[in-house]
Amino acid sequence: MLRFSCAFLLGITASTAAFAHASLETTQAPTGSYYTAVIRITHGCNGSPTKKVMVKIPEGATSVRPQPKPGWNLHIIKTKLDQPYKDAHGREISERVSEVHWTDGKLLDEHYDEFRIRLKLPEAPPGTVTYFPTVQECEQGVHRWIEIPQPGQKASELREPAPAVTLTAKP
Repeated sequence: MLRFSCAFLLGITASTAAFAHASLETTQAPTGSYYTAVIRITHGCNGSPTKKVMVKIPEGATSVRPQPKPGWNLHIIKTKLDQPYKDAHGREISERVSEVHWTDGKLLDEHYDEFRIRLKLPEAPPGTVTYFPTVQECEQGVHRWIEIPQPGQKASELREPAPAVTLTAKP
């Protein structure tokens, strides 16, 4: 019985470590669709509380609208587009949201939270993986969930993989 318990606990520990990172709640969505990126922060930095979460918005994503969080300040970073375009309402769009930052909050290491961004995903072939590089700053330390796998490499092989969504065919 003791052997079973130890093996079971080792299995739980190993699987918990694999999921202890910034991740997206929904990891597949139709290309070009509206999508709510729910970024989960599941721990702090070696026991230190999280105080800032910064997310880079994928190229080609439009209509970006982050959800404010009580107790956190929200900052939207925009960059000028090389080629302006007209949106569905006929308005000319000359800049895009390139990053979203939640700052000055406090998420204890023993808690988790979700940071939400509603956006329209890029139009790309089904099977394309779209990444949301995320930096999590803590009172002491930082996690840079920004690693993107090289061709043939699995995200599970990375130390701090970027949250990702795989684009599927339109329904």
